[in-house]
Amino acid sequence: MLPYFLLFLGLAILLYGGKILVDGATGIALKLGMSSGLIGITIVAFGTSAPELLVSVNAALKGNSDISIGNVVGSNIANIGLVLGISGLFYPILIKRSVLRFDYVATLLVTLLFYGLSYNGRISLWEGIILFSGFVLLNWYLFKSSTYGGMDESSVEEIEGVKDHNWIITITLLLGGIVGLYIGSELLVNNAILISRKFGVSERVIGITIIAIGTSLPELITSIIAALAKKTDMAIGNILGSNMMNILSIIGITAIINPIDVSPEFIREDYLWMIGFVVILLPLMLIKRKISRIEGLVLLIGYTAYMIYLL
Repeated sequence: MLPYFLLFLGLAILLYGGKILVDGATGIALKLGMSSGLIGITIVAFGTSAPELLVSVNAALKGNSDISIGNVVGSNIANIGLVLGISGLFYPILIKRSVLRFDYVATLLVTLLFYGLSYNGRISLWEGIILFSGFVLLNWYLFKSSTYGGMDESSVEEIEGVKDHNWIITITLLLGGIVGLYIGSELLVNNAILISRKFGVSERVIGITIIAIGTSLPELITSIIAALAKKTDMAIGNILGSNMMNILSIIGITAIINPIDVSPEFIREDYLWMIGFVVILLPLMLIKRKISRIEGLVLLIGYTAYMIYLL
């Protein structure tokens, strides 16, 4: 019983650590004169991926690469099948032309690149550098491009909530977030390994299910709240952007710190499901230029089918 409690405690600490890390970093950036727009697409965007990053790095350093890969692959599948599917059930998500022209195409290319680099069973240091370079270039493009539409609601709230904090509070939040991320990732990874060994469940399955869904909770909650408030115009772009950042930043940084071994099961099965969800998303977006209840239900059924197949 204790490993389960510690696993969910680790997840809670991890998510809260990521939140206060973003608050602290945002407060410091504001005091240094960074614009709110730049903060939104750099610190806030990267900070919300901090939990996944710490889990993947921690797992890779412990020699549990299946958790590192499963975390990202599972999160990307959950973002489309679960998060976007549930959001579409609450309120239709309109598809902008810029999403089809850039966000979708970029997500498909990044996903295929991830598959190609993993095909030999290992993501090396240099391949990590390639992915992280793509992360830097993508953020530079988003900041410079006139197609960038601004910050989402969560980014605005992050900035508004910390702009009046003094230096002591912001630095304390930053350091507290770093400590929280470390402790949370340790508890989550260590107890996930214990549970998987106890029940004979592979670390791949643990990474794709419990860890991936757990670290995707912020996106899920934010998307549902946005759908209920009928503010879904940026939802699809944010989800596709999150999928790209998961691959480019999390896998890229993890591979630079410690090369990642990729199990054959991922190549034969999970990567193909991940690519499949990205591919099926295109006709769903094109039919009515929106993700409504029918499209959302299709995505949820697909995600349920994947979970049944996996387990």
